[in-house]
Amino acid sequence: MMDKMKKFLKIFALTVLVPLFAACTSKQEPAAKYIFLFIGDGMGTAQVGVTESYLSHLAGKNGGEMLCFSTFPYYGMCDSYSANALITDSSAAGTAIACGSKTCNGMVGVAEDGQTLLNSFAVTLKEDYGYKVGILSSVPINHATPASFYAHDRSRGNYFGLTTQIPLSGFEFFGGSGLIEYCGPDNDKDSEVVLEDSGYTVVFGQDEFDREFEPGKKIVMISNPVEEHRSNTPNYERQVDSLVSLASMMENCLEVLGTKEPFFVMCEGGEIDWECHGNNTMGMVNSIIKMDDAVKVAYDFYLKHPKQTLILVTADHETGGVSMGKDGMAPSWDSIIGGKEVQNTGIGWTTRGHTGNPVPVYAIGCNAEKFSGRYDNTRISSKILGKE
Repeated sequence: MMDKMKKFLKIFALTVLVPLFAACTSKQEPAAKYIFLFIGDGMGTAQVGVTESYLSHLAGKNGGEMLCFSTFPYYGMCDSYSANALITDSSAAGTAIACGSKTCNGMVGVAEDGQTLLNSFAVTLKEDYGYKVGILSSVPINHATPASFYAHDRSRGNYFGLTTQIPLSGFEFFGGSGLIEYCGPDNDKDSEVVLEDSGYTVVFGQDEFDREFEPGKKIVMISNPVEEHRSNTPNYERQVDSLVSLASMMENCLEVLGTKEPFFVMCEGGEIDWECHGNNTMGMVNSIIKMDDAVKVAYDFYLKHPKQTLILVTADHETGGVSMGKDGMAPSWDSIIGGKEVQNTGIGWTTRGHTGNPVPVYAIGCNAEKFSGRYDNTRISSKILGKE
């Protein structure tokens, strides 16, 4: 009887306990080789719905038209509150998404104590798993959301300081519409010198990218700064430039990263937030469409590598409290397109600031099912890293 019991325990250990122990102690790794994360700054579900109403109007229908990312098979919602406020700002929300930890409004890549540095999962992907990394935005590269993935500062407003941290990341590609505070506080060095002294090639627009790009080069791309930032980017206007959309910049990023090594790309539609702050319906719609065009570039990549690619589209917070319908009136797109926003056009706005509404998550590809359901924005990073 004793021998039978020993034999049973041995078999039990081999078939149950050993595999269980191995599963608990094995190193978890990201499932996807190629990872895209799109952040529509200020883009809630209502913003998406309004944009699709516009697309349906153009198609002569009441509804039914969809953005590319709206067709993704998995859908979730995440909370956006910060460590010290129900209504977050972009730096705290960006930090929560990038670093998996809540922080206070105004802080980038540091914990709520203002001292403890928080590494983003982009850094983890690069240093622990050998991923190449691209960070791009339709707004300046040293703005709060992109900075959350590479920098640490108690103040999101320390723009030149955030710029000087770009080289410390070692990421392969950065792109955006300029750099706020192009020169340091003592005006002794400008951003281009700081970046190029650290091994990056700074290119101003598409023409210079095409001339300067070589495999292995680390690129910082400045493309089409909005007017108020052109004066802070002195070399820009000396270049002959063609229009560089967010989608074109995504194509440039993929050219830099290649496909031999795994990669992660964060792409922000930052202008969405700006337009929502101004309660500008058509500006918001056009900004979302521009980001969706960049999503289409990633989706085309996914179709070539469907088993290895993950695409996520989410937001850091909602801005404007927009509604599709106001006072019983549906959107009047002819009036909106004609610029008559002062009338009742059937689009409602409740604020020119942020709101505390949950934001959507759209997902497709490898392990995309993990992003369904309701969860906190701090869990996005752990899901991407394969920790849950």
